[in-house]
Amino acid sequence: MIHSPMDRAAAKTPDGVAKRIRGLSDRTIAWIFVAPTLFLLLAVNIFPLIWTIRLSFTNFRVNRPNNDVEWVGLRNYQRILNDPDVWATMQATAHFLIWTIVLQVLIGFTLAYLINKKFKGNDLWTTIIVFPMMLSPAVVGNFWTFLYQPQIGLFNYAVTFFTGGDPASFSMIGDVHLAPWAIVIADTWMWTPFVMLICLAGLRSIPDSIYEAAECDRASKWRQFWTITIPMALPFLMLAVLFRGIENFKMFDLVVQLTGGGPGNTTTLTSIDLKREAFEKWRTGYSSAYAVILFVTVFGLASIYVKALNKVKER
Repeated sequence: MIHSPMDRAAAKTPDGVAKRIRGLSDRTIAWIFVAPTLFLLLAVNIFPLIWTIRLSFTNFRVNRPNNDVEWVGLRNYQRILNDPDVWATMQATAHFLIWTIVLQVLIGFTLAYLINKKFKGNDLWTTIIVFPMMLSPAVVGNFWTFLYQPQIGLFNYAVTFFTGGDPASFSMIGDVHLAPWAIVIADTWMWTPFVMLICLAGLRSIPDSIYEAAECDRASKWRQFWTITIPMALPFLMLAVLFRGIENFKMFDLVVQLTGGGPGNTTTLTSIDLKREAFEKWRTGYSSAYAVILFVTVFGLASIYVKALNKVKER
């Protein structure tokens, strides 16, 4: 008779241990299986957060571990909130965040709406459109750096083809007025397919019977779009905004690859500024307070937004 591994393990289990296991409730057994994952979560996420909060109230510098660590209270937070350079990076982040979300949602929803109208080559075009989001940010950064080159970049030639002028007359990543838009364009190109896929899932979740009923009532295509498509796809649109908002607030690698935060500090986002404070100036206590402020900002805004999203879904 062939016994399974579980049967052999049960047979070798001591009687005392077997009796204790049989006496456990399903809830206790579930906690036994979940406990390792919870412990790992605490070790990887919760403990570093608590440690960061603790360091934010000190003048600790990781490159000077032998120096005395002083408790400075809220001084780091006051210095951050009163620093005009920090507010300038917040403004640059807000510009990047708002415009990337607006463009990605508009373009992504438009592409999803067109692809949802099944036509020949639908799958091929979907694959082509989704391709940018399969690339790593480092690859996308290098790719757009070459496109933005004034002498050899195709972007300048494409712009001057429609506007006239010399392609070398402007530099997207070297001009203080154009550099913020350069990172917006690159991020929009990369992540619009992600928004498109979410919107496409929302559009395909709408039953055809609703449109058929609207046609029986002689509703025009325009009215169907505003009274059926938009309201029923709105939760998916809001979900896409939530995902991209959180990700773009943390944006780092693509911008560093493209502009390095320059020219000057025009494209220095909060994540780049935080990295400089922590790993270039080695102001660990100050950067910890900076990280806590950013965490509270993102967590607070996301919580409010999720409540609004739940209300929309309950309608």
